[in-house]
Amino acid sequence: MSGIGARLRQERERLGLSQKMFGEIGGVEANAQGKYEGGARAPKADYLSRVAGRGVDVLYVLTGNRTPLQLENLNRLEEKLLEHFRALFKEDQDAIRRLTATLAECATSQNGKPKSILPKA
Repeated sequence: MSGIGARLRQERERLGLSQKMFGEIGGVEANAQGKYEGGARAPKADYLSRVAGRGVDVLYVLTGNRTPLQLENLNRLEEKLLEHFRALFKEDQDAIRRLTATLAECATSQNGKPKSILPKA
């Protein structure tokens, strides 16, 4: 259970939310959220469904495996970005990952939800 709790905390932090805010999204009090993250209690399906609606990767929370990216849903610009990214050296890919993670965190912290930072293709 501790693995699920740790991954739930990672997802909450990725979204830039406090335990109180995240608990409210899931329909539980902050102390229940803390128990989930600490491994003392297991989240129920209705809670997981609500947090999934807010952008939590529930497959990752439950199994430790990220939900696969649906590549058929990429637009032309996204396909080109991915193509360019794959052509980079590993060190450069790591730098791009850090940069995009920071940009996404900034976008999330400004309005509470992720926003697209890419122009439409």
